[in-house]
Amino acid sequence: MTKAILIMLIAMSFIPAGDAASKVLTSQIGVAPIYVVWTRFAIGALILLPFTWRAGLAVWRDWRVWFRSAIIALGISCITQAFKLAPLADVFGAFFIAPMVSYILSVWFLKERTGAVQSVLVVLGFVGVLMIVRPGFDTSAGLGWALIAGCCYGLFLTVSRWLAGQVALGGLMLTQMIGPVVLTGPFVIGNFPEMTTEIAWLTLYSSVGSMIGNVLMLFAYKMQEASKLAPFVYFQLISAVLLGWLVFGDLPDALTIAGMALIIAAGSAVALLQSRRPIAARA
Repeated sequence: MTKAILIMLIAMSFIPAGDAASKVLTSQIGVAPIYVVWTRFAIGALILLPFTWRAGLAVWRDWRVWFRSAIIALGISCITQAFKLAPLADVFGAFFIAPMVSYILSVWFLKERTGAVQSVLVVLGFVGVLMIVRPGFDTSAGLGWALIAGCCYGLFLTVSRWLAGQVALGGLMLTQMIGPVVLTGPFVIGNFPEMTTEIAWLTLYSSVGSMIGNVLMLFAYKMQEASKLAPFVYFQLISAVLLGWLVFGDLPDALTIAGMALIIAAGSAVALLQSRRPIAARA
């Protein structure tokens, strides 16, 4: 268990690090966000293609695969725009509306069973997001983009669970990369920057950092049950705060930190309840 937790913590550090590189590209160097989005998927597709191309061939005729690709393409486009306009930690905090959206859609669309305690915890997590975003008060355009990205990702998680038993994992992984490359391709034309060594390295790190994080997370899930590792997903918020401070000199205010703490507490409690449910059922 200790090894799986360590791998999970490393994974949850790589993902914000890749996003920090995206923020440097868009907010400091002035690279078009659509370039960052397209290269992120394109590089990921090139890395995955040798390992998953056979599984990917069989699934492209399923319209749901294209729908899933469009959702993740829109979500990453929105969060990349958010990174350009708002602090890293604040964006991650607003983005964590995703688990709540996924929870609601899973109950409504997938007919998953839930309990009153879990529903209350999800509402508390949403309150935490509101403490970060503060609609009608200090809301910035960047946090608005982050909320849209979070909603897209929540829908993406639900659709992924819908397809998980019907489409091979390799096919899902590959189409998750190639689909957005095709869908965003027309928009990246004319938005390629004049390439420098700095842009090249940051582009590579933005893509590979995120991919390493997701691959390590899969390794951790193979070692331990997902429900036991789920609370450590929220380590991304802590990593985002540290990276925002070290790289950009941004520190969240007290209300934002309180909102993040509430999100972590509520999300971890939901994961704990889910991990105990099979035991209760057997009893």
